[in-house]
Amino acid sequence: MFFERNILSQLQVWTARPKPKPLLLKGARQVGKTSLLKWYGQTHYSKTAYFNFDRQPDLKQFFELTKDPLRIIQNLSLVVGFPIEPKNTLIIFDEIQECKEALNSLKYFEENQEPFHVVGAGSLLGVTLGNFASFPVGKVEFLELFPLTFLEFLTQKDPEMSNYLNSIQLVEPIPDYFFNRILESFRLYMISGGMPEPAKELVESADLSRVETLLENINLAYELDFSKHVPSKDIQKISYIWNSIPSQLAKENKKFLYQVVKPGARAREYEDALTWLIQAGLVYKVNRVNKVGIPLSAYQDLAIFKIYFLDLGLLRSKARLAPNAIIHPTALFSEFKGALAENYVLQSLISQFGELPSYWTSNGKAEVDFLIQVQNSIFPVEVKSGENTRSRSLTVYDEENRPELKLRFSMKNLIHQDHLLNIPLFMADRTRDLVDMMLKK
Repeated sequence: MFFERNILSQLQVWTARPKPKPLLLKGARQVGKTSLLKWYGQTHYSKTAYFNFDRQPDLKQFFELTKDPLRIIQNLSLVVGFPIEPKNTLIIFDEIQECKEALNSLKYFEENQEPFHVVGAGSLLGVTLGNFASFPVGKVEFLELFPLTFLEFLTQKDPEMSNYLNSIQLVEPIPDYFFNRILESFRLYMISGGMPEPAKELVESADLSRVETLLENINLAYELDFSKHVPSKDIQKISYIWNSIPSQLAKENKKFLYQVVKPGARAREYEDALTWLIQAGLVYKVNRVNKVGIPLSAYQDLAIFKIYFLDLGLLRSKARLAPNAIIHPTALFSEFKGALAENYVLQSLISQFGELPSYWTSNGKAEVDFLIQVQNSIFPVEVKSGENTRSRSLTVYDEENRPELKLRFSMKNLIHQDHLLNIPLFMADRTRDLVDMMLKK
């Protein structure tokens, strides 16, 4: 089973160019980069030439001995056993961060007259690029692959309901039959999260114990990466931060506190460790703003922020929250249920709007979960994990800033009233479309 990813349309645009620049596909480990590129090569090219610098370290010598793309291609053709042809062959350099010379060679492929279609991928590309002084700026394109969205998951779990959600063009309540059917799939998605392997297991077998094992293994693989790729002085600090995130999100205001990481910890001691996690794509940092203005990024307080996981399934697993808490929620689960809902909405917003939102506070009186900027408009976003949607914070924000539109995610139906758009949590992936519908009115 293959999950059809939204990024495919962007890959097709890249392929269609007369001479596409080399492409770097970023994304955390296990989000599906390799399987996506291999499938794309098989379905859109005559041949696929796949190379993995982690598993085939001897390949590095080809890039150390020459900078000539034609000589490199000649050598690589001998490795795969067939001629690598311009346009007709997709060349995949996997784990490219393991070979700095291969990264540097991308600029020579871009300058070469032959239109070779080259894609580099790697799970720690963000870390590598952040510390790579000779990176070929302007010579490559970038795409980023995130965990599966709920709509991508639903395409396999319930194609009929996926088509229905994608077809909605009016802001009006969803019939109860459809609402409840989609909600059932959404609860399953909250168990597996967006990592393709656990999600595939859940769709194919519904084996929850196997899903739990797969999620635990991914979290463990990330922790093993700490010791393999991180400077020794930061390994333990990264582990402390990583392990503290469920506790950080369980707090009422969810603001990241170094004292939660370790008693007596100070920001300057842990900043490098936190930066590594961010560059690796394992966590998202959402900064606070207490004054709203355009551009939103100019008003961020970089010293006050929240930290979220890259995926709600991994967060649930890391927090040791059993799947039945999702299926049969209790009052004891209410606080962390909100954290999972926020993490999910954040993932969805990032994949649609292409940048991190901020969050807003007002002198201790109110706090809005997220702010998103759409062109020259700023919209407040409130996340509710259930049907109780009372929110004093949105009221305070409205009084102080008078936004054109307020967004609230909850388990209530789709409705627009008094400049407030209530979006069912399972429709978070349609946020951009829904906002555009409202702005056109």
